[in-house]
Amino acid sequence: MMRERIDTETLFQTALKVFARYGYRKTSVEDIAAELDMTKGNLYLYVENKQDLYRKTVAYALTRWQEKVARDVAAQGDPRKQFDVMCVKAVNYLAGDADLRNILVHDPDIFPLFDENDPYREINRRSEEMIRTILVRGMKAKVFRKVDAEKTARVIFSIYKFIIIRMYIRPEGEGAREMFDQSLDLFSRGLFRE
Repeated sequence: MMRERIDTETLFQTALKVFARYGYRKTSVEDIAAELDMTKGNLYLYVENKQDLYRKTVAYALTRWQEKVARDVAAQGDPRKQFDVMCVKAVNYLAGDADLRNILVHDPDIFPLFDENDPYREINRRSEEMIRTILVRGMKAKVFRKVDAEKTARVIFSIYKFIIIRMYIRPEGEGAREMFDQSLDLFSRGLFRE
């Protein structure tokens, strides 16, 4: 019996849980289809193959993370608060999303330090754009000193990826949290005008 069509959010949330549990290599399309109470053939109505499902699932999870941070930033009016909220919420998000955190641990290449190896570069460019937009707002409001917004956004995002790797992918305990706090303080003091 064929199951009725499911929405993509249900598909990707379920796939995320299964990939998080077993990792990409040990997860089969049958595992995900069984969790969705459908046949493997029915699952192929949504994706081409396991690799396509994985890429779309990870893109869904990264976009969900990004959208959550963007909503929290948008709720703030002051560019200083936007910057602080963006930094804190972006880093702390993974503490509450065990599935995405586990996928990143299984597959750290999802979040590489260098752009040329980034399979989700378009999604990450949107994160850099969020940072750039906050920087431009802050400079216009004269609460941030003048910087090259494009380059500074790339630097901040690179440091952010490094911190994520140290805190969640290759955890180093409290030392990584302290590094994040020091980085945030450094950016705030170096970025904000006196």
